[in-house]
Amino acid sequence: MKKYLGPLSKDNPILVQTLGVCSALAVTAQLKPAVVMALSVTVVCAFSNLIISLIRNTIPPRIRIIVQLLIVSFWVVLVDLLLQAYFYEISKLLSVFVGLIITNCIIMGRLEAFALSHKPWPSFMDGVMNGVGYGLVLVVVAFFRELLGSGTLWNHQVIPKALYQIGYLNNGLMILPPMALILVGVMIWIRGSRVDR
Repeated sequence: MKKYLGPLSKDNPILVQTLGVCSALAVTAQLKPAVVMALSVTVVCAFSNLIISLIRNTIPPRIRIIVQLLIVSFWVVLVDLLLQAYFYEISKLLSVFVGLIITNCIIMGRLEAFALSHKPWPSFMDGVMNGVGYGLVLVVVAFFRELLGSGTLWNHQVIPKALYQIGYLNNGLMILPPMALILVGVMIWIRGSRVDR
């Protein structure tokens, strides 16, 4: 199991490989959509890796990217339909960003770099752990953006009203997309400073 833990720290898709940063900007103003996006990417990445690994020896090299996109698209459409059927409000919050999972560099990168040359179980685990590593960054960014920008977590008020009455104000900058980029940059800096020691 230890060999699969790289995406959580030393090979994190966002903090080390700087992949998937666009969705970190787009869906992290609140915690709920960030968690759903993280779960969606994890499911798509894990099952796409599994399918590609299962058929890797039968895919003609000339059309491997097309096959990969087809499989990723299938899983994205399935996830999107499930969200629309069972979690419609969150689906509306995520809008086009679920569909853009198809072009997520993390997923295509893992298919090319891992699933095409490894057996199904390691490929599945690689997909799961890369999705979790990606999701951890989204959740941390969304936690601070929602807490400091709206005073809420999971849409529940957590900063007491008494603080507002004595002059506390939510930081409006936190809910703007540039703040997500700044928070990701701070996380990359913290991670880099720990590695250098």
